[in-house]
Amino acid sequence: MRFLGFAVVTGAAMLLGACGGGDSAPATDAPATEAPAMEAPAAEAAPAGAAQAITGTIHEVQMVGDDKGYYYSPAEITLKAGDGIKFKMISGGPHNVAFDATLLPADVKGQLVANMPNQASELMGPMMLNAGEEYTISFAGVTPGTYEFFCTPHLAMGMKGKVIVTE
Repeated sequence: MRFLGFAVVTGAAMLLGACGGGDSAPATDAPATEAPAMEAPAAEAAPAGAAQAITGTIHEVQMVGDDKGYYYSPAEITLKAGDGIKFKMISGGPHNVAFDATLLPADVKGQLVANMPNQASELMGPMMLNAGEEYTISFAGVTPGTYEFFCTPHLAMGMKGKVIVTE
């Protein structure tokens, strides 16, 4: 039943996305002009950090849904700045990994945004539906500290974890 709800939401999103087209403006013979550059407002500025590649070990965290519940294994992981985590979908999906921006220092938030490819939204990795799918996050450039993460679809069921970044 959980999957049916996700399928309905996903289907609705795809339907709305398909409606976003429309007619294009008629072609003219006038030469193209370049629009003036606009600066982004300070509140919407791009993250300070640029994406940084993994320079150390890649650790694996499994995402599981089974008769014991929904969980990450291991749920707590310690790594060095420069390491990465490969989140691997095992069972009970859909799963993803996300961080709460309100709990992160600004520099960490900016670096994680830069280091998380293919985000579904800010600090939220893509949804994984099939066993064997993987999503890797670099912790290069991330300030040492403890950072909590969670699975968006299973947060209410306690699917949470934490990463401890050391120097």
